[in-house]
Parts: sequence; structure tokens; C-alpha cells
Amino acid sequence: MDPVGVAAAPDAGPGPAWRSKCPWGAPNTTSISCSLADVMSEQLAKELQLEEENAAFPEVVAVAEGPFITGENVDTSSDLMLAQMLQMEFDREYDAQLRREEKKINGDSKVSISFENYRKVHPYDSDSSEDEVDWQDTRHDPYRADKPTTTPRRGFIGKGKDITTKHDEVVCGRKNTARMENFAPEFQVGDGIGMDLKLSNQVFNALKQHAYSEERRSARLHEKKEHSTAEKAVDPKTRLLLYKMVNAGMLETITGCISTGKESVVFHAYGGNATEDKVIPPECAIKVFKTTLNEFKNRDKYIKDDYRFKDRFSKLNPRKIIRMWAEKEMHNLTRMQNAGIPCPQVVILKKHVLVMSFIGQDQVPAPKLKDVTLSSEDMKKAYYQILNMMQQLYKECNLVHADLSEYNMLWHDGKVWLIDVSQSVEPTHPHGLEFLFRDCKNVSQFFQKGGVAEALNERELFNAVSGLNITADNEVDFQAEIEALEKMNEDHVQNHGKKLSMFSSDGDPPIYDE
Repeated sequence: MDPVGVAAAPDAGPGPAWRSKCPWGAPNTTSISCSLADVMSEQLAKELQLEEENAAFPEVVAVAEGPFITGENVDTSSDLMLAQMLQMEFDREYDAQLRREEKKINGDSKVSISFENYRKVHPYDSDSSEDEVDWQDTRHDPYRADKPTTTPRRGFIGKGKDITTKHDEVVCGRKNTARMENFAPEFQVGDGIGMDLKLSNQVFNALKQHAYSEERRSARLHEKKEHSTAEKAVDPKTRLLLYKMVNAGMLETITGCISTGKESVVFHAYGGNATEDKVIPPECAIKVFKTTLNEFKNRDKYIKDDYRFKDRFSKLNPRKIIRMWAEKEMHNLTRMQNAGIPCPQVVILKKHVLVMSFIGQDQVPAPKLKDVTLSSEDMKKAYYQILNMMQQLYKECNLVHADLSEYNMLWHDGKVWLIDVSQSVEPTHPHGLEFLFRDCKNVSQFFQKGGVAEALNERELFNAVSGLNITADNEVDFQAEIEALEKMNEDHVQNHGKKLSMFSSDGDPPIYDE
């Protein structure tokens, strides 16, 4: 059979150059000569089809490189290819089992779990039905409440009888329901999402106030449990310190609480075995300073200007203030012991726990001066003893009690004992003279009410203790002169960096450079 030309147009021959470049011109094609048997050949048809596909889709990747493998165009004689096909089948069966378990666990629950992270095959490779929905991939969650429509700035929408203002009952009710999501996580608001719920303003305000109250109450309970020393109880850290003291043999046993106050809790304990460097009394008083911060908000004025603690004071760390407060009382008691003033004897200080000698007998603490009934002779004796102690405290110990009253004085063995000196400051403190005048006022008023005729008034007592000679006719002018002396001393500190001596030459307290 003669060769036949297949679908070829005769060459147009030479022509102008613009005709070959024109997009509307006929394309130049080359004729392919082949026999009729070749045209009818199936192999040729497959080759032509493959060429057309490669020309139309040049980016298609070979089948062997893709994740999906079929057995039609794969050489099954390769062990590697067979292993990959088997692994793919196993992964699909594993994913199908995961989907069945996920559906069984979730059921009809609104809160569902997903095993997507444990799947072996990517989502586009799985043969799952298209009606299965992955809620993680959807933009709209049917269980999430729709945001309420906002009201325009003018305050209403619509016209005529269809007008709706921002005070509409339905609109406000839906807004209040959406606002409940802003409550604390601990406040259970119920499972009403997806429903058209409406809360009135009265109900929403009541729920809001209750949520805030519950949040504050839980915070207070957590503070008392974890960080604070509550009334007649201690926090875990303080309890651990007490256990260590008992285990070390320093204390025999802790019997219980004997006194509570706004800044500390006092426990009674029996002393343990004495060591070479420490003498432990038979009965001890354990003063545990509260670690709550709200009780120490106004305590910085007693400690920040004390030269002993000024460099260590940090208002940004109130926890350190508490330990410094306990250390301050220990140092003040040591000064008083050295001067011979009746006061508790310091045994040991551990962080915010101060162990002292017990003022009392057989677990019964000595009564406060305000609770004991004294005869006129004992009352007069107590007054002169306190006057002597105030002078010793001021001149020998260089201290001002700063909270001296009948509440901080005990009556034991026929004499007065001073306690609670954690707030005591030096006379050169910026408010030292003010604190001294307040102490003199408390002492003078108590003994004058107690019937002591020899009791001096607060101004005379102040001059007798401090050695200053402030002459003022009334209390206002007297306090004004005290403030003037403190201001003069403070100005001198700022200008020269050291305290100014403003006391008499006899018995001057030592002057300390800052």
C-alpha cells in the first residue's frame, strides 16, 4: 500500500515575514508520513495521547512520586514499591479505625474530641465521605453564640413603627447574655450557648456582682491558705519552720496560741535542750509575724528611714519588709536587754518567726497593764518605773518605742515589762519626736485616769524624757515646735549627709552617719 499523508496542509510557501508572526495566520505544520498499519496501531495512539497530555499539563508529577499509588502503572516486581503500597493500605485502615473510635466517643455531645493529630494519611488522601465535617477547619462554629448586632452611633435603627433603640429589651437581653462570657472562668454560666437567651439588666447586674464577690472571696481564701498567717493558724511554710525547731531539740513542744494581733500571732512552747552558745528558757513565746501584705501598708514609715535598714528597704518587695520587721524587733530587744530594761529575752530568729522568753508562768501569760487592777501604791510604782524605762530607752538604747500604751506593757512579778518593740525607731528618725510625744500622751492619760496624782502631762513628760526644753502654752504650738525640729534635722541630712544633734549635752544619744 502506498504511503498516505495524514492531516497535513500543503506548505503555503514563502511569503511576507509579518504573515508568519501574525497570531491569526495559519500555523506552519509539518507532514508526518506513515503507513496505514501504523495509524491503526494501538501503541501509536497511546504515544500520541501521552505527548498531548505532557504538552497540556507539563507540571504533572510522575505517578511514582505522588502519595497515591495504583497498581495499573506500577512495576509490581519491585519489593520497595510493594512495601509502600501495603503500608499505605495499613495507614488507611488505621485512620478508619480512628474515625470509628472518635465517632463512638463523641456521640451526640456538643463538646467533641479529635484524633486528627494521630492520623497517618493526610486529609486529601483519605477516602472519607465529603459530608464529614472537621470543626477545626470550619470558619463558622454552630455552637458559638453569634455576636450581637451593634447599634449605630445615633442610637437607633429602623424607621417609623419598626424603630429599635439601644434600650430595646430584646437587644439588651442578647447583649447581656453575650457579656456573660467575660466572667471569671471559675464562675459557671451554664450551657446555653447557641440558644436565643435574653437576660434583663437587673438579672445581669446581680450575676455580675455575685461573680465579682465570688472572685474576691476565693482570692481571700487562697491568700489565707497559702501565704498568710491567719488567726490562731499558720501557713505551711511557717509550720515547716516550727517543725524544724522541734526536731532540732530547740523546742520541746508547742502548746497553742496565747495572743493574736493585727501584725502577729504569739504561741506558747516549752523550751528544749540548751546548747553551748544558747540558753533556752523553760517556757518560750513564739511570735509569728503575719505574712499578709495588707497589714503592712503603713509600716514603711517606721523602717525606711532607719539607718540600720535603709539600704535594704525595698517597697517593691513587701515580703522582705516582714522579715526585716522581725529582725528589727530582735535588735531592739537586744538593746533593751543590754540596758537592763525588763523585756523578753531573744532566743533565736528564723525568717519571720521570733522565739523569745515567756513572760508568765505555767502557760498563763502575764496580764496587760490595762487588764490588771493595781492598788494606788502599785500604780504609783508602775508609773515611776515606766518613766525611768522611757528615759533609759531614749538615752541609753537610743530608741523611741513609738507604740507605748497600756496594751504593750505587762505586769509580772511586781514590775512592768515592755513588749512589742518592732516599730521602735531612733530619736533621729524623721518622725521620732512625734512618736515620742504620742507615747507620752498615752502614758500620761492612762495614769492620770488611774488616779496617780504625780503623773505629768504629755508636754512635761516629753521634756523629762527627751531632755529638751520646749516651752509652749498649748498642744498645737508644742507639736509645731517638734515638727520644726524634725524639719531642721531633715534639711541638715539632705545638705550634709549626717544627723544634726538637737538634744542636750547631758546623755546625748549617739549620732550616726548615714
